[in-house]
Amino acid sequence: MAVRTSQRGKRRAGRNQFLLGVFLICVTIIMGFSMFRGASAPRQVEVAAPVVGGFDVMPLPVPAEYVPAGKRVRDITFRTVSFPTHQVPQGALTSLDTIQDAVTAAPLPANLPLFKDNFTQAGANLNPVVERIPPGMRAMTIRVDATSSVEGWAGSGSVVDILLIENDRTTVVAEKVKVLSAERSVAPVEGAAAPNVPNTVTLLVTQEQCLAINTAIPRGRIAFALRSSRDDETWGSHTFTAEGLSGVRAMPERKSVVTGYVEIKEGKADENPRSFALADGKWTKTQAVPDGFLVNKEQLEK
Repeated sequence: MAVRTSQRGKRRAGRNQFLLGVFLICVTIIMGFSMFRGASAPRQVEVAAPVVGGFDVMPLPVPAEYVPAGKRVRDITFRTVSFPTHQVPQGALTSLDTIQDAVTAAPLPANLPLFKDNFTQAGANLNPVVERIPPGMRAMTIRVDATSSVEGWAGSGSVVDILLIENDRTTVVAEKVKVLSAERSVAPVEGAAAPNVPNTVTLLVTQEQCLAINTAIPRGRIAFALRSSRDDETWGSHTFTAEGLSGVRAMPERKSVVTGYVEIKEGKADENPRSFALADGKWTKTQAVPDGFLVNKEQLEK
């Protein structure tokens, strides 16, 4: 009997071990499958809403269109534009209350902030020309035509020289004179294919120039010589007479640049050698030795 019990116990223990092994394998398979699904499943990422930095703005009155000098504030069309506070220039006007009775002292671009210096308080005789006369200077008006006004190109803002033309001479009466207005217009000549020829122009002059021009007007004809905006030179001669016309050339004489010189002799007994100078890159026959190429006889013999 004892032998039979031992064999049956062994069979039961072996079956239990088998079942335990199967259970462990199943658990391992289930865990591996769960891990695989977890790894392959897409992750949900939370996207934070973007944060946009804000800044304070300041509403400012600005001209709705270009405004010329001399226009009253009450006749200007304004609109309100919000500017970032940190970009508002110092001194910019935030209200029009203090300039309601003022006049523009300078042209105003559209859509740009305004400043107190852009305006002046309106007076009984205020006009844009008066506001452009610095202390000590004067404004005077003279009559012109197409010739004297350089076909109208000598308009407001131009700089001219004033010439007095007499029968036997031409004299520079005043230099670097600014034109304040042409035919009562202070608008400059810009981009016009054919500017209008004014009958009168108003000039900004010194007191001495004012006297000189008014003294010159009865003596002859007044003409303008239009200057470039980059020209600050003075006239080399202020008077030209009729006697000097005989020596006037169409273009100033250009001096040649001599970079070489040679003499060609037929023999030692040749007393009249031919001479050539290398002027402006070309050999030219010459009768004299150019300056800087004279060599004494002793140096030639050496």
